Amino acid sequence: MTIHAANFQELKIDRLSREFGNLNALREVNLTIRQGEFIALLGPSGCGKSTTLNILAGLLPATGGGIWLDDKRIDQLRPEERGFGMVFQNYALFPHMSVEQNIGFGLLMRGMAKAERKKRVEEAIALVRLTGHGHKLPGQLSGGQQQRVAIARAIVVEPPLVLMDEPLSNLDAKLRLEMRAEIRRIHNTLGATTIYVTHDQEEALSLADRIVVLKDGVVRQVGSPDQLFAHPEHLDVAEFMGFRNRLPGTVVSREGTDAIVALAAGGQMRGRVRNEVKPGDAVIVAIRAEDLVHSPAGEGLPVKVNSSEFRGREFCAFGVSADGADLAFQSHASLGAADAVHVTADPARVLVFADRPQ
Repeated sequence: MTIHAANFQELKIDRLSREFGNLNALREVNLTIRQGEFIALLGPSGCGKSTTLNILAGLLPATGGGIWLDDKRIDQLRPEERGFGMVFQNYALFPHMSVEQNIGFGLLMRGMAKAERKKRVEEAIALVRLTGHGHKLPGQLSGGQQQRVAIARAIVVEPPLVLMDEPLSNLDAKLRLEMRAEIRRIHNTLGATTIYVTHDQEEALSLADRIVVLKDGVVRQVGSPDQLFAHPEHLDVAEFMGFRNRLPGTVVSREGTDAIVALAAGGQMRGRVRNEVKPGDAVIVAIRAEDLVHSPAGEGLPVKVNSSEFRGREFCAFGVSADGADLAFQSHASLGAADAVHVTADPARVLVFADRPQ
């Protein structure tokens, strides 16, 4: 294979900031990315992830801080001088150009000789598994095929960094799964360095070497998928990693990293403490829906059921606790509206956070 990722040691984002009038879209973001890493920027709409990507691409100027590729400062360079590959949410293909012409456009703009350009384009087409489609126009391709063209166009110029802005959001569920695997395969094959923006925690967990969780323009936590999945440091990070059930309570006792919490909804629950709390402190107990389970024996927290949905092997039920907290939990059987049930959770799967601004 002649296509390969450009070499560098690290990309350093140093106190990167962006203001829009009185709005701080990014606030002194610091991050060092090593060559070959797959980094996911994860967070809700408006958290600053796309702003970060656009500043990296040169499509938006920073209002503070800087970006270095090894010892070269690049945030003051024009987009074309940075040499990064970009994959957009809407593909951004030229509708009047064939697949081959779209993929080779960047090489043409760089003045590459026709023979070498043709060879590189053919290799990129084969890499994204579109052999036989090179003569077609984008309108003759499916959404997944168009996204493959966009990826091929980004990697054919051998960029040091590939930037992807929610590239799978326009695809159906089946295609998203297929393209997730393809994106990771291509990344590994090229030895590429990828920064991938998403609001989908499942995408981030399945693709990334490290995940950067942002909220309100601030980096909340950086870690490997398994670290963030099992050990979120803040309640907002936990919520974004799937801990959707939140139950207020008060710490009864604490022993090491475990605490027993008296729930406002009634009863007690044991869980793992994620920050400094002591007996008497107000806390929030956080539990994933799949870890909060219906107890046919009538043990645990009482819940009034609103509805349930069949999810294949299990049912996902929705209800409300005695103090009005909305809950989602698993059940082996369908539950009817207004059913009164109890739910429990394994203490190892329960997180306890201090109930204060974080």
